[in-house]
Amino acid sequence: MPTRPVSGVLWGLLRLCTLHLMDFANFLIQLLNGVQYGLLLFMLAAGLTLIFGIMGVVNLAHGSFYMLGAYMAWFFTAQFDSLVLAILLGTVLAVVFGWLLEWGLFRFFYHRDHLDQVLLTFGLIYIFEEVRSILWGDDVHAVQVPELLNWSIPLTDTLSYPVYRLVMSGICVLLAVALYLLISKTRLGMKIRAGAFNREMAEALGINIRLIHGVVFALGVGLAAIAGMIASPISSVYPGMGSSVLIMCFVVVVIGGIGSVRGALVSALLVGLVDTFGKVLVPQLAGMAVYMLMAGVLLYKPEGLFKQ
Repeated sequence: MPTRPVSGVLWGLLRLCTLHLMDFANFLIQLLNGVQYGLLLFMLAAGLTLIFGIMGVVNLAHGSFYMLGAYMAWFFTAQFDSLVLAILLGTVLAVVFGWLLEWGLFRFFYHRDHLDQVLLTFGLIYIFEEVRSILWGDDVHAVQVPELLNWSIPLTDTLSYPVYRLVMSGICVLLAVALYLLISKTRLGMKIRAGAFNREMAEALGINIRLIHGVVFALGVGLAAIAGMIASPISSVYPGMGSSVLIMCFVVVVIGGIGSVRGALVSALLVGLVDTFGKVLVPQLAGMAVYMLMAGVLLYKPEGLFKQ
């Protein structure tokens, strides 16, 4: 009798061999789910890789900004009965919060050891969780999908795909394009890239690196909060939700290459597809699939897919 892991591998291989038998509708649904999950991860990982690549800060509290966005979406939707208004207001508040957090705390740790940064941001996780508990309690909350988007596109007689998930993917794509244009085509982006490449030289040329750091950190917090807000109707809002996505964000950053936004996008899509199809095709190994991908990439490209 084969052991349980061996039988799981054999079952996975059998599922892979019969992939062509999966009807197109099921395949399309899983493909869209994988892309949507990957794009959401990119929203989180882009801010994380920018903060680490440009500011050199290991921010373990980045997942808390995702949680903050989700709770703001729930709270403001309940107040104004509009998810769109909640996202707009929450985005502004998240960016301002990120700016103040960088100005009042993080800028004092740029030249400190990474261990100091890890201890700081790890402590912030507990602080944010306690503040969340005081303000909003420890219950699980649901956020309603806007009525205009609360319908599905029929694929077969029995299968359909929610329009809201497509809208989520569209928002992520638009923000990814906007981020690319900001980093690659604007004067601010040029200063950001200069500061990432050589901070001392950029300062010698008159670039205000402190201002650039504030902008980058606020941008990273804003992207994470937006990801939490748009994901809240499909994932619910619950305590500790930031910690559950943080590890996956670091996996995306490591695979893509630390500091590379392009690498974060490619890596996030790969992770999203591997995770989604892994759960469908090889459920016994689904928890390992993403980490096997990371190990395979690092084995041949230790610095990730794309260098900064």
